Amino acid sequence: MKRLLFVCVENSNRSQMAQAFARMHGGVSVHAESAGSRPSGVVNPRAIEFMAERGYDLSAHASKSLGEIGDGEWDAVITMGCGDNCPWLPARRREDWALPDPKHMEPDDYRAVRDEIERRVLALIASA
Repeated sequence: MKRLLFVCVENSNRSQMAQAFARMHGGVSVHAESAGSRPSGVVNPRAIEFMAERGYDLSAHASKSLGEIGDGEWDAVITMGCGDNCPWLPARRREDWALPDPKHMEPDDYRAVRDEIERRVLALIASA
């Protein structure tokens, strides 16, 4: 089973969507988690809305910190825009996806970020 961790600052948009797509497309062969370096404590309602368009209920997710995800090595740790706020975590593979935070974007731009996350998650699952 591939262990994937997606990290952004608030754990309310990008990393939540990436975790959802990894679960959707990875099935039983993927264990995906997400966390934030400074979690907001809530999943953005817009993320919930735009993931519902893709058939995923993100309302069951919670915004959490890195301390809440447990220890161990990950097959891949993907950071998204948190720069120095993302601590080092043991992983076989590390990537930074320089994706803008969509929280204040217009709906079509938000969907474009969501769709890019899905594209990257699919590529990650295929190569991890």
